[in-house]
Amino acid sequence: MKSVYPMSSPSSAVFADQGLSGKANQTQPPPPLGLVVPASKPGAKKPLRKNAWQVAPNLLVSFRYAWAGVSYAFATQRNFRIHTFTGVAVITAASLLHLEAIAVAVLALTSCLVMILELLNTALESVVDLTVGQSYHELAKIAKDCAAGAVLLAAIAAVIVGGCLLLPPLLSLMV
Repeated sequence: MKSVYPMSSPSSAVFADQGLSGKANQTQPPPPLGLVVPASKPGAKKPLRKNAWQVAPNLLVSFRYAWAGVSYAFATQRNFRIHTFTGVAVITAASLLHLEAIAVAVLALTSCLVMILELLNTALESVVDLTVGQSYHELAKIAKDCAAGAVLLAAIAAVIVGGCLLLPPLLSLMV
Protein backbone atom coordinates (compact mmCIF):
# COMPACT_ATOMS: atom_id res chain seq x y z
CA MET A 1 0.00 0.00 0.00
CA LYS A 2 1.37 3.41 -0.90
CA SER A 3 0.70 6.73 0.80
CA VAL A 4 1.53 10.10 -0.68
CA TYR A 5 2.72 13.14 1.21
CA PRO A 6 1.84 16.31 -0.74
CA MET A 7 4.78 18.56 -1.53
CA SER A 8 5.25 21.75 -3.48
CA SER A 9 4.26 20.14 -6.77
CA PRO A 10 2.38 16.99 -7.71
CA SER A 11 5.38 15.59 -9.57
CA SER A 12 7.59 15.62 -6.46
CA ALA A 13 5.55 13.53 -4.05
CA VAL A 14 7.28 11.34 -1.47
CA PHE A 15 6.14 7.73 -1.47
CA ALA A 16 6.20 5.38 1.49
CA ASP A 17 5.80 1.62 1.18
CA GLN A 18 4.04 -0.25 3.94
CA GLY A 19 4.97 -3.85 4.38
CA LEU A 20 3.10 -6.58 6.25
CA SER A 21 4.00 -4.96 9.56
CA GLY A 22 1.98 -1.87 8.64
CA LYS A 23 4.91 0.44 9.39
CA ALA A 24 5.95 2.91 6.74
CA ASN A 25 9.30 2.26 5.10
CA GLN A 26 9.91 5.75 3.83
CA THR A 27 12.49 6.69 1.26
CA GLN A 28 12.40 10.30 2.53
CA PRO A 29 10.93 11.87 5.65
CA PRO A 30 7.60 13.62 5.23
CA PRO A 31 7.80 17.32 4.40
CA PRO A 32 8.05 19.71 7.36
CA LEU A 33 5.08 21.68 8.59
CA GLY A 34 4.96 25.35 7.77
CA LEU A 35 6.90 27.42 5.31
CA VAL A 36 10.53 26.71 4.47
CA VAL A 37 12.37 29.94 3.67
CA PRO A 38 13.84 29.74 0.17
CA ALA A 39 17.62 29.90 0.02
CA SER A 40 19.62 31.26 -2.86
CA LYS A 41 21.99 28.28 -3.07
CA PRO A 42 21.51 25.67 -5.81
CA GLY A 43 19.67 22.61 -4.57
CA ALA A 44 18.16 24.53 -1.66
CA LYS A 45 14.69 23.70 -0.41
CA LYS A 46 11.79 25.43 -2.11
CA PRO A 47 8.90 27.09 -0.24
CA LEU A 48 6.68 24.34 1.10
CA ARG A 49 3.41 24.10 2.98
CA LYS A 50 2.18 20.70 3.97
CA ASN A 51 -1.44 20.25 2.91
CA ALA A 52 -1.47 23.64 1.18
CA TRP A 53 -4.45 22.51 -0.86
CA GLN A 54 -6.64 22.28 2.26
CA VAL A 55 -8.63 25.09 3.83
CA ALA A 56 -6.88 26.62 6.83
CA PRO A 57 -8.25 25.10 10.05
CA ASN A 58 -8.74 28.45 11.80
CA LEU A 59 -8.50 32.19 11.28
CA LEU A 60 -5.06 32.52 12.88
CA VAL A 61 -3.60 30.01 10.43
CA SER A 62 -5.22 31.93 7.54
CA PHE A 63 -3.58 35.14 8.74
CA ARG A 64 -0.25 33.34 9.08
CA TYR A 65 -0.47 32.10 5.47
CA ALA A 66 -1.42 35.59 4.28
CA TRP A 67 1.47 37.17 6.18
CA ALA A 68 3.80 34.53 4.69
CA GLY A 69 2.78 35.81 1.24
CA VAL A 70 3.46 39.42 2.18
CA SER A 71 6.80 38.43 3.75
CA TYR A 72 7.75 36.44 0.67
CA ALA A 73 6.99 39.38 -1.61
CA PHE A 74 8.94 41.77 0.61
CA ALA A 75 11.93 39.41 0.74
CA THR A 76 12.03 38.55 -2.96
CA GLN A 77 10.42 41.37 -4.94
CA ARG A 78 12.40 44.60 -5.30
CA ASN A 79 9.39 46.55 -6.56
CA PHE A 80 7.27 45.48 -3.58
CA ARG A 81 9.94 46.86 -1.24
CA ILE A 82 10.06 50.11 -3.24
CA HIS A 83 6.25 50.47 -3.07
CA THR A 84 6.28 49.69 0.66
CA PHE A 85 8.95 52.26 1.50
CA THR A 86 7.31 54.84 -0.75
CA GLY A 87 3.94 54.27 0.93
CA VAL A 88 5.48 54.66 4.39
CA ALA A 89 7.25 57.86 3.28
CA VAL A 90 4.04 59.31 1.83
CA ILE A 91 2.00 58.55 4.97
CA THR A 92 4.77 59.98 7.14
CA ALA A 93 4.88 63.14 5.03
CA ALA A 94 1.10 63.45 5.23
CA SER A 95 1.25 63.16 9.01
CA LEU A 96 4.04 65.72 9.30
CA LEU A 97 2.12 68.12 7.06
CA HIS A 98 -0.97 67.67 9.28
CA LEU A 99 -3.22 66.72 6.37
CA GLU A 100 -6.86 65.99 7.10
CA ALA A 101 -7.77 62.42 7.98
CA ILE A 102 -9.60 61.90 4.68
CA ALA A 103 -6.48 62.91 2.70
CA VAL A 104 -4.32 60.53 4.73
CA ALA A 105 -6.88 57.77 4.17
CA VAL A 106 -6.87 58.38 0.40
CA LEU A 107 -3.06 58.29 0.34
CA ALA A 108 -3.02 55.09 2.40
CA LEU A 109 -5.60 53.43 0.15
CA THR A 110 -3.79 54.34 -3.06
CA SER A 111 -0.46 53.15 -1.63
CA CYS A 112 -2.05 49.90 -0.47
CA LEU A 113 -3.68 49.43 -3.87
CA VAL A 114 -0.27 49.48 -5.53
CA MET A 115 1.10 46.95 -3.02
CA ILE A 116 -1.97 44.72 -3.42
CA LEU A 117 -1.56 44.70 -7.19
CA GLU A 118 2.14 43.94 -6.78
CA LEU A 119 1.20 40.91 -4.63
CA LEU A 120 -1.27 39.76 -7.29
CA ASN A 121 1.36 40.30 -9.98
CA THR A 122 3.82 38.15 -8.03
CA ALA A 123 1.21 35.42 -7.54
CA LEU A 124 0.25 35.44 -11.21
CA GLU A 125 3.89 35.32 -12.33
CA SER A 126 4.50 32.35 -10.02
CA VAL A 127 1.50 30.45 -11.38
CA VAL A 128 2.47 31.21 -14.97
CA ASP A 129 6.06 30.08 -14.31
CA LEU A 130 4.75 26.91 -12.67
CA THR A 131 2.55 26.22 -15.69
CA VAL A 132 4.95 26.92 -18.56
CA GLY A 133 8.20 26.08 -16.79
CA GLN A 134 11.32 27.07 -18.70
CA SER A 135 9.53 27.28 -22.05
CA TYR A 136 8.34 30.46 -23.77
CA HIS A 137 4.66 30.92 -24.51
CA GLU A 138 3.08 34.05 -25.96
CA LEU A 139 0.03 33.79 -23.68
CA ALA A 140 2.30 33.59 -20.63
CA LYS A 141 4.00 36.79 -21.78
CA ILE A 142 0.63 38.50 -22.26
CA ALA A 143 -0.55 37.45 -18.77
CA LYS A 144 2.63 38.70 -17.11
CA ASP A 145 2.69 41.94 -19.09
CA CYS A 146 -0.96 42.70 -18.29
CA ALA A 147 -0.40 42.09 -14.57
CA ALA A 148 2.67 44.34 -14.62
CA GLY A 149 0.65 46.93 -16.54
CA ALA A 150 -1.99 46.93 -13.79
CA VAL A 151 0.70 47.69 -11.22
CA LEU A 152 2.09 50.44 -13.44
CA LEU A 153 -1.31 52.13 -13.85
CA ALA A 154 -1.96 51.96 -10.10
CA ALA A 155 1.48 53.43 -9.40
CA ILE A 156 0.85 56.29 -11.84
CA ALA A 157 -2.52 56.96 -10.19
CA ALA A 158 -0.86 56.90 -6.76
CA VAL A 159 1.73 59.46 -7.90
CA ILE A 160 -1.03 61.72 -9.24
CA VAL A 161 -3.07 61.41 -6.03
CA GLY A 162 0.05 61.97 -3.92
CA GLY A 163 0.96 65.03 -5.95
CA CYS A 164 -2.53 66.51 -5.66
CA LEU A 165 -2.66 66.01 -1.91
CA LEU A 166 0.95 66.65 -0.88
CA LEU A 167 2.17 69.39 -3.24
CA PRO A 168 -0.14 72.24 -2.08
CA PRO A 169 0.89 71.99 1.60
CA LEU A 170 4.55 71.51 0.62
CA LEU A 171 4.45 74.58 -1.63
CA SER A 172 2.79 76.64 1.11
CA LEU A 173 5.68 75.76 3.43
CA MET A 174 8.19 77.06 0.87
CA VAL A 175 6.46 80.42 0.45
